[in-house]
Amino acid sequence: MPTPTDVVEALLFASDTPLEAARIREVLDLPDVAAARGLLEELRARYAAADSPLTIVDVAGGYRMVTRPEIAPWLLRLAKARTRARLSRPALETLAIVAYRQPVSRPEVDAIRGVNSEAVLENLLERRLIRIAGRKDAPGRPFLYETTREFLVAFGLRDLGDLPKAEGELIVPEIPATAAVDGEAATEQDSGASGAGVPASG
Repeated sequence: MPTPTDVVEALLFASDTPLEAARIREVLDLPDVAAARGLLEELRARYAAADSPLTIVDVAGGYRMVTRPEIAPWLLRLAKARTRARLSRPALETLAIVAYRQPVSRPEVDAIRGVNSEAVLENLLERRLIRIAGRKDAPGRPFLYETTREFLVAFGLRDLGDLPKAEGELIVPEIPATAAVDGEAATEQDSGASGAGVPASG
């Protein structure tokens, strides 16, 4: 018979999104959320004791089974052979602006980048990395954009407080090798120069 920890391991393996402790408590009919967190810690300790290439991390308000950072070089080799799309330079620049300035309007994004960002924002919306947070109280009432939970998952962040500190320049966090963004290759192109103060990551 599988133990409760075995079941938690299977749940994490099968889930394509971070699994909340409350959900684990519900599925296993545990007395409280603390019991669910105890099973997660037990599983994490099991991996550590076995020197497993896997570990459990707290991401976007839930828990996820991921590979340890030491395995990254081999995962990067695998990623190079895949056809999974990476975010383009314009998309990364725009996403960094939204992440650090949110909620932010398209005119504000355009002003920072120096080019029209409409197509890039639409692409990020389609990938569910950003969402519309409302409208700005300004002429034309432009949409305001903010990042989503999917953004936190893609970049392995627990919350926005985990973003690298930006001092003067916006820093674009790199996408972990374990969190490639699915989808077709980005096709948006910009006619202008790269935005000032927004270094892009390849």
